[in-house]
Amino acid sequence: MTRVETKSIGPAAVDIIAFRLHDQEFCVQTTTIREIRGWAPCTPIPHAPRSVLGVMNLRGSVIPIIDLANKLGMPSTEGNERCAIVVAEVHDAVIGLVVDRVSDILTVQGDQIQPVPAIARVYGSRYAEGVITQGASMICFLNLSRIFDAAPLLQDAA
Repeated sequence: MTRVETKSIGPAAVDIIAFRLHDQEFCVQTTTIREIRGWAPCTPIPHAPRSVLGVMNLRGSVIPIIDLANKLGMPSTEGNERCAIVVAEVHDAVIGLVVDRVSDILTVQGDQIQPVPAIARVYGSRYAEGVITQGASMICFLNLSRIFDAAPLLQDAA
């Protein structure tokens, strides 16, 4: 019989912002988030990676706008008025993450955060910090520092 690991990870309580990409729920810690903005078109950059939709002016600073769904290996998000841009700071760079919609800002207890199952880690889920269980639903807890490498991100921000 296989032993299922149920040990929680993380501190006693974590503040998160939950959002949807297609039909899946994801979240990140609020400490990485600067603000949430409504959808606005961005200016494309020639030869940018597929996940980079372009750049936008955020109060005088030009920031890259990332298609987070595409970055996670999902079909690209088509930007529209229902989408949101989650502005985050990762590796001292400010980026905008396009999400389908922001669903909630909550505080979760450490025992609600379960480790990613070993089989999922083997197949490239290094971006996931854990899985948060809330009743019958589950939220994939993302680690933005692992999704975006420091060196390329800082080069893009320069």
